[in-house]
Amino acid sequence: MRIGLVGYGTGGRHFHAPFIAAARGVELAGVVARAPGTVAKIEADLPGTPIFPSLAAMIGAGGIDAVTITTPPETRRELVLEAVDAGLHVIADKPFAPTAEGGRELDAAAKAKGLVLGVFHNRRLDADVQTLRKVVTGGRLGRLWRVHSRMDFDDPATLEAGPTGGLLRDLGSHLVDQMLWLLGPVTSVDAQLDFVDLPEGRTDASFTMTLRHERGTRSHISASKLNRLNVREFRAYGDGGSYVASGTDVQAQAIFAGKRPVDDLEGWGYDSEEFWGTLRTASGVERVPSEQGRYHDYYEAFARAVREGAPPPVTAEEAVRTLVVLDAARVSATEGRTIEVGAPAGFAEGREALRLADAALESLKAGRVVRIDR
Repeated sequence: MRIGLVGYGTGGRHFHAPFIAAARGVELAGVVARAPGTVAKIEADLPGTPIFPSLAAMIGAGGIDAVTITTPPETRRELVLEAVDAGLHVIADKPFAPTAEGGRELDAAAKAKGLVLGVFHNRRLDADVQTLRKVVTGGRLGRLWRVHSRMDFDDPATLEAGPTGGLLRDLGSHLVDQMLWLLGPVTSVDAQLDFVDLPEGRTDASFTMTLRHERGTRSHISASKLNRLNVREFRAYGDGGSYVASGTDVQAQAIFAGKRPVDDLEGWGYDSEEFWGTLRTASGVERVPSEQGRYHDYYEAFARAVREGAPPPVTAEEAVRTLVVLDAARVSATEGRTIEVGAPAGFAEGREALRLADAALESLKAGRVVRIDR
């Protein structure tokens, strides 16, 4: 599969290009970029790779099967629709739409053309998440009660500012998707957002959230980027014991250190022993070896989906479920109440979905509480 990369900021440079290079059956066919500094980075990182000034120019050159859209959030809708209109399969970075209703629009457009639309929720493939999933599905915790997920980064420079950005849509997209993938559909959301005033506008810079899942499990997630902390932690509790792990975001840190997965596919993406999680049960205390984190598996699975007609590794429908929760979280935070998001499939359907989406978008733009009449 020949794929074009649209955008070469932090996402394109660090979380897409190196993993496209490591994925079997995938070839990077070109990059869209205009800024001279960005073009210079591409020429240094990816010598010989064609560079295009626009998606239209890349499409006009031909020879590509799919594109990854990793531009700023407010630009993604139009670029996804442009790619779909040209008959290309698409990987959209998260969040792939401003609201769940917007996500459904993009999903419908791709399906109408018979194209594969996947969303890059790559953090299902984090080493610590893969290890937690193995612990949870292995039954060692007994009946699972709750999971706590904390992601604090000391990284204020990457906070996407203004009403179309914010940490809820950024890290919240990953953390909610992980919990839906691990624990299943959500029935209610209770969230709190913390804001800062930036030149680009009022921006949510931190959040906490409680999700109640259909099966009775609860998840508690939180994240920040401005509080001078670097903490990645999972805690899982069940009637059979507990599991605690503090990881290192091992794949991202390796990339930032100049390493590339293609140079050591077998050894890539493992947390070192000092960061292994601890499982406590009636049988005693044991360290749990790290599973492998492999973001490049996303691209290999997407290529198979294009080739064989199978679902992509994260479908647009799954990503819409995440957006439903994020929409509800914003309304919950602005109105100070728990939001029901529908059962049993975890979707907010019909009129209620539209009202949640509209209220979430309006409150995001206006920076104020938007009440929903019931």
